[in-house]
Amino acid sequence: MTSRIGVAVMGAALLLYIVVAVWFAVLFLRGGTGVSIGMGVALIVIAPIGAWAMIRELAFGYAADRLGRQLDGEGGMPEAPAQLTPSGRLRREDVEPMIEQYTTAAQADVDDWRARYRLGVVQDAAGRRKDARVSIRQAIRLARVRP
Repeated sequence: MTSRIGVAVMGAALLLYIVVAVWFAVLFLRGGTGVSIGMGVALIVIAPIGAWAMIRELAFGYAADRLGRQLDGEGGMPEAPAQLTPSGRLRREDVEPMIEQYTTAAQADVDDWRARYRLGVVQDAAGRRKDARVSIRQAIRLARVRP
């Protein structure tokens, strides 16, 4: 629930930013000089890019959360090893075998979003955030393609 509050606060902050950016853009455009018009146009261009990025991240988070809850409800989430680091991460000696195991499972059935999502969860637990996001994005895409 705390993360949802954080998302709501960030969304409200982005909305406030867009309103202020458009307001400043109008003021700059009214200035009439070349520099002020350039700054006004830049603000008008940057604000929608920020909104697009936030909407995309919100859609990713929502879809990943939905799939995670569904997989957890089915009892399909990866089992954590008995020993973790004090910070809750996987130990170095456990990382490679787990990633290899879940990568093999994901490659064995390339159309199974569950296998791809499990791989993403293990990659995230191993600290490989970029790889985890790629895997979870693929799982989201596969879950949408399914009939």
